[in-house]
Amino acid sequence: MSSFTSEERAAPFTLEYRVFLKNEKGQYVSPFHDIPIYADKVRYPCFEPHCVIATKDPLNPIKQDVKKGKLRYVANLFPYKGYIWNYGAIPQTWEDPGHSDKHTGCSGDNDPIDVCEIGSKVCARGEIIRVKVLGILAMIDEGETDWKVIAISVDDPDAANYNDLAEQFV
Repeated sequence: MSSFTSEERAAPFTLEYRVFLKNEKGQYVSPFHDIPIYADKVRYPCFEPHCVIATKDPLNPIKQDVKKGKLRYVANLFPYKGYIWNYGAIPQTWEDPGHSDKHTGCSGDNDPIDVCEIGSKVCARGEIIRVKVLGILAMIDEGETDWKVIAISVDDPDAANYNDLAEQFV
């Protein structure tokens, strides 16, 4: 498997903050376009819930999420700070704003498909991990379909115990 490293620029929690990814040759790559995705080895770049992939910036770095010109944060859920899972997106995917989903009746949110990784390790921002998909949820956010893939890292000690979302709630 290819290895990737990350390079942070500017101070975290600012409008200028960016995380760029590099491949094993030290070349800058896009987490949106250049990370290979395989059906049997789903990989995705992790980023904290207050960050997103800058789909309009060159090389699509990870950046601080902004809404209406202001930095956007996820509210803390005691005792956790932010989400209680790792958050990221599946590279080379896109939720089409021109397509109305037959299940939700809403169009896509114009972003890559989100991943919520529920393993025990807290991932570093920009880290690329392999996951086992457990299920998927279709959420409606501000009138747009926003798919969430629920997964667990293949390297998590409990990965063998989780195979499907349904079996966890029966």
